[in-house]
Amino acid sequence: MTTLRVVVDQVLAPVPGGIGRYTSELTRALVATAPRGCDVEGVVAAHPQADYDKLTDLVPGLSRLTKSPLGRRELAVAWQTGLVGLPGRGMVHATSLLAPLGRHDRSLQPGDQTVVTIHDTVPWTHPETLTPRGVRWHKAMTKRAHRYADAVVVPTHAVASELAELFPFGDRLRVVGGAVSDDLRVPDDADAVADALDLPDRYVLSVGTVEPRKGLEPLIRALAHADAPDLPLLVVGPEGWGDVRVADVAAAAGLEPERVRTLGFVSDAQLAVLLQRASVFVLPSLAEGFGLPVVEALSLGTPTIVSDAPALVEVADEAAVVVPRHDAEGYPERLAQAMFQVVTDLELSSRLGIAGLDRARAFSWRDSADKVWQLHADL
Repeated sequence: MTTLRVVVDQVLAPVPGGIGRYTSELTRALVATAPRGCDVEGVVAAHPQADYDKLTDLVPGLSRLTKSPLGRRELAVAWQTGLVGLPGRGMVHATSLLAPLGRHDRSLQPGDQTVVTIHDTVPWTHPETLTPRGVRWHKAMTKRAHRYADAVVVPTHAVASELAELFPFGDRLRVVGGAVSDDLRVPDDADAVADALDLPDRYVLSVGTVEPRKGLEPLIRALAHADAPDLPLLVVGPEGWGDVRVADVAAAAGLEPERVRTLGFVSDAQLAVLLQRASVFVLPSLAEGFGLPVVEALSLGTPTIVSDAPALVEVADEAAVVVPRHDAEGYPERLAQAMFQVVTDLELSSRLGIAGLDRARAFSWRDSADKVWQLHADL
């Protein structure tokens, strides 16, 4: 039996975010598409048993869990310094930079291979949107990946291009994107779900971890602009770092409290209803590596607006309205104008919805898993 060992600890991170979603969905697809004679093992840091149970519920079919005796933070430091690896040999696939990277010779042991995933170049392009510790760790691990990784997976060609300017990875870079979860379906009781969420008839929706990089501040300021549509903003996503207080930003912008609501974490069924019924979905991120919520919105025919972050432009293709980020002071005004245009121009809104449905079909977790298996076979 050939085993692919996947580092899945991001699923159990305090704020899993988009990488947590990527990890669980890709690993489930790897299990489902495993070639004959192959299985998938999960690798995690030390966690309470309840977390292990949660992981195996989210990612059924793992042949086993390899549990480090070190907690997540300690393991991150140990792998950063190369002090601790994984027992045994074989194929390792890390769904982030949390990876046991060290010197090895594939010419002597062809089956020994380590592949890491780099989701964005934010530590270099927008370091102010991360914690100083996060910047240092990501930069250090990227340097280790350049030295020791047999291949590096990135989610978009945009990230591949940006990363190639920083490190000469050459042909070790492979693009493997994300997709919409099979669990993201509008439930039969959608009206009851909408009532439970107290959804207004029309609203603007944004999805993402509440942190500086996601551009929530300019979006909230956009709502206060004279050109903005008179609609409430609903924000879905866990709190991150950076002390971004949505209510404080809204108050500073002069908005009434009811104009902006944070919903925190929601279930897949709730998210599907929120996305489908939104008048417009907006992802105003200052930087992104992929932007999974965009594909999710497109898959439900929701008119979508994105910033001109290269990865978002690549993922949305021509199925979304693109708003330039340059001139930070003018960004909220441009967002306001884009939202007004989409919600008042029914022809544009309808065209975006149809284009979004078509664009979302280009992404598949099964295809992504097939690419990962092929990558390891090529190595």
